[in-house]
Amino acid sequence: MAEVRVIASDKTWIEGDAVQQLEKTAQWPGMRLAVGMPDLHPGKGTPVGAAFLSQDMVYPYLVGNDIGCGMGLWSTDLKQRKIKLDRWTQRLEGLERPWDGDTDAWLEEDGVAPAGFEHALGTIGGGNHFAELQQVEKIHDAERFAKLGLKKDRLVLLVHSGSRGLGESVLRAHIDQFKAGGLEQDSDEAKDYLAKHDHAVAWARSNRRLIAHRFLEALRADSERCLDVCHNLVTRIERDGHEGWLHRKGAAPSDVGPVVIPGSRGALSYLVAPVGNGEHSAWSLAHGAGRKWARGDVKKRMGKTRTDQLTQTALGSRVICEDKALLYEEAPQAYKNIETVINDMVQAGLIEVIASFKPLITYKVRR
Repeated sequence: MAEVRVIASDKTWIEGDAVQQLEKTAQWPGMRLAVGMPDLHPGKGTPVGAAFLSQDMVYPYLVGNDIGCGMGLWSTDLKQRKIKLDRWTQRLEGLERPWDGDTDAWLEEDGVAPAGFEHALGTIGGGNHFAELQQVEKIHDAERFAKLGLKKDRLVLLVHSGSRGLGESVLRAHIDQFKAGGLEQDSDEAKDYLAKHDHAVAWARSNRRLIAHRFLEALRADSERCLDVCHNLVTRIERDGHEGWLHRKGAAPSDVGPVVIPGSRGALSYLVAPVGNGEHSAWSLAHGAGRKWARGDVKKRMGKTRTDQLTQTALGSRVICEDKALLYEEAPQAYKNIETVINDMVQAGLIEVIASFKPLITYKVRR
C-alpha cells in the first residue's frame, strides 16, 4: 500500500468517505504515494482534491473524464473604477452555444489538431465550471503580482473549464475495455491513452482561451493571459528520488509557478506561489475550496432559499445561471471555507499568497 497523507488542519472538515476513497485507491497496484489536499471530497469511486504517484502503472480512471480541466487567468483593460455590473451582465450571453468562428484555425494557433468536438470549443460546460470577472481585493506580494502582468486598478477574468466531450470520450474508451484498471506504462494501450490525454490537455487550454475571448469580446475588452494551469492530468515525474506517474484529480500543480485557487462563486479567489520542494504534497496543491455538500443534498439543505437570492451573492456579485438545478448545486453554502483551505496550505509551508480577487460576475449558463 502507498503512503497516505492528508494535508489539512482540524479546522477543515473532510468527509470520512473521501479519506476512505483515498486509502482504498492507495492500495491499487503500483501506488507509492497518495495525498489528499484540504479541499478533499468524495468523487465517483476515487476522491477529488488528491494526487497519486504510481510506479510503472498509468490510471486513466484517476484522471477522470475532464482531462486537462484547469484555471486560466487573464488581465484585462477594464478599469476597477468603471465597473458596470448591470450593463455587462446584460451583454454576457450565448457562451453555451457553438462559436461561430473558425475553430480549426483557432486550434491551429495553439498547435492543436481538431478532435471532432469543436462544436463545444469555447463553451464553459456544466458542474463547477465558470468564467468569472473579478476585481483585485488585496495584494500581498506586489513584486510577484506585477511580474505576472497584473495591475491593481484593472479587472481580471478567471476561466475554469476543460476538454468537454473530448475528455469524456477518451475515458469512456478506456473504461469500456479496462473499467477502472490501470495500464502498464510500456504497453501500447498506455502509449495510446497518453497520446490522446496530451491532446485533450492541449485542447482544454485552447478551449479556455476561446472562452476568455468570447467573454471579453462581449464586454469590448482586451486582455493578456497571465497563466493557465491544469488540475486534472497525469504526468511523468522524476523528483527527489521519486519517479513514476503523478495523477492529479482536482489538484493544482506546485511545480509550474503561481496558480489561482478559487473559492465558491460567493467567495474570494487566491493567487498563490508554491514554496518548498513539493515532495510532502506530491508536488500538488488544493484546486479550490472543495465541496461540503453533495449535489443532491443542496436543495434540501437550502430550505426556502429562492432562486433570486442565489443570483446575487453576499459580496454583491452577480451570478448568470439560468439552470435552476445547477444554481442550487453550486451555491456558495455547498462549499468549504476557502480562507481555511488557503491557511492550511500556508501553515503547511506549501504556498505564499500573492493576491486575492473578489467576484463581480460569474457566468455559468444561459437558457
